[in-house]
Amino acid sequence: MGTMSEEILSAHVGKKVKAGDIVVAPVDFMMSQDGTTGLTIKAFNDMGGKKILDPSRYAIVIDHNAPSPLEGVSNIHKQMREFASKYGAKLYDVGDGVCHVLVPESGRALPGTIIIGADSHTCTYGALNSFATGVGSTDMAAALISGKMWFKVPETIKLVYNGRLQKGVYSKDVALHMVGTLTANGATYKALELYGDIIDNMSVEARMTISNLAVETGAKVGLMRCDKKTDAYLKGRAQAKYAPTMATDDARYERVVEEDLSDMPPQIACPPDVDNVVPIQKVEGLKLDQIFIGTCTNGRSEDLEIAAKILDGKQVSKSLRLLVAPASREIYLNALHDGTVEKLVKAGAVMMTPSCGPCVGTCNGIPSDAENVLSTANRNFKGRMGNVKADIYLASPATAAYSAIKGCIADPREVL
Repeated sequence: MGTMSEEILSAHVGKKVKAGDIVVAPVDFMMSQDGTTGLTIKAFNDMGGKKILDPSRYAIVIDHNAPSPLEGVSNIHKQMREFASKYGAKLYDVGDGVCHVLVPESGRALPGTIIIGADSHTCTYGALNSFATGVGSTDMAAALISGKMWFKVPETIKLVYNGRLQKGVYSKDVALHMVGTLTANGATYKALELYGDIIDNMSVEARMTISNLAVETGAKVGLMRCDKKTDAYLKGRAQAKYAPTMATDDARYERVVEEDLSDMPPQIACPPDVDNVVPIQKVEGLKLDQIFIGTCTNGRSEDLEIAAKILDGKQVSKSLRLLVAPASREIYLNALHDGTVEKLVKAGAVMMTPSCGPCVGTCNGIPSDAENVLSTANRNFKGRMGNVKADIYLASPATAAYSAIKGCIADPREVL
């Protein structure tokens, strides 16, 4: 008997575990990015690391400052390339994409596995039934050497979202609703399990958007079932056999939240907190200066396609800038081949290198003082995009695209 987290961790440690237990479990895959790998390398060396236990299970991604905007960052990138080469790890260099898109794309995020990443949004892979969570750089270094990681088995909140979403309402709106109702610390160190008609009817890519925001409630993981859509997504990608892991019928939950979201309008997270979520009507008409579509939350193919559909044959308002960053090279190429990029560019969008830069405010697209930004990213605290004097609103790609035409926050249900 157990939740998904309890079942996955039990399978890895070879005995039944329950919420509250402390376990040391083998890790199936590890990842770090350029904001954390420098510290990981230092910790690895301080621990006397001589080799990575299994280099095939570790990837280093240069995505947070890509291309490098500063000399110091360039030196960290060089250090990362040298570390990957020395120890045989996979390196994703500038332009390859964002870590939380590359790991699933490469078939490394698999059902029933344990994945750790030196990045808080590693929980994204929960959409693929993986117990995936962010860790600190020191823990990452220890796991590289030992192949294992310690965990406190989390209690689980079961979320059941039933009904049918309106046209113009997407997984990002569900994710923001989830954060708004649970609050930013309402699920601290707990696991989320997500079920219901709405989840079942979503694509795997759309599900990743929801699992991506699990950490914004304080949760450790955001798990979903492995179904036929999951198997179809992994076909031709999976780098190993996998064992989908479900909760048992008698699993014990900290609580169960069941909602019908059929009447839910598009959602907006207002500054300065991601759980400051309101229906779009509350902020409709707010003037915008910049819109950003991209990130590990909403830079996937279907996100760009939704935006292109709305922008096709239209023009971005001259009062703002629309920045678009495909989340990986593969997504960028697909968007080039199927005409998505052409529609976006003709409408006035600026295409950017696949990276996290605009989201975290390290490069590309830093707003000026007192500007309002609408972003498809996952965080909106002061300074997140590089300027503490700018305000960031979070929304879906559909809301972002229609708002780009109108010059202000606008409800995409008007055109979809």
